[in-house]
Amino acid sequence: MQNTSKEYDAVVQVCKDLFSKKMKDYGCAWRILRLPSLTDQIFIKAQRIRGLQQNVVQKVDEGAASEFVGIINYCVMALIQIEKGVVEQPDLSFEEAVAHYEDKITVTKQLMLDKNHDYGEAWRDMRVSSLTDLILQKLLRVKQIEDNAGQTLVSEGIDANYQDMINYAIFALIHLNDS
Repeated sequence: MQNTSKEYDAVVQVCKDLFSKKMKDYGCAWRILRLPSLTDQIFIKAQRIRGLQQNVVQKVDEGAASEFVGIINYCVMALIQIEKGVVEQPDLSFEEAVAHYEDKITVTKQLMLDKNHDYGEAWRDMRVSSLTDLILQKLLRVKQIEDNAGQTLVSEGIDANYQDMINYAIFALIHLNDS
């Protein structure tokens, strides 16, 4: 499991680096996005990955890896939005946004470590296409919860689904880095 932690951290570093660069370019304009908008952005990325996995011809010269990175970063943004709420104008400094990013990743990594302990790293035997399908399933669940105004009877909340998507996307990137 020590390898998993190191591999996880390496993937997160790539994602955080891109998040930081985009924060320098655009600021935190994403703070105005409502959760359904973030969910839809993640959905588009997951659908593109599935299309890349199924289609013989690819017309845009970007692979699945960059889309998985996007899923991770949008999920972190969604977790921040859940905590801080949506705003009308960007309101976070670069340092604040990165600190929130790191906080959300720390909690999500701990969830992964706990589940990884209980499941015995079963994800290592999964295909990237299965991880993609699980992300899409989580997205459909989130959309349904959003359509139900956040109300659930027995299900985990939206935040847990975003955390699972982050972890699935990181697992997929670890697999892609190994191939």
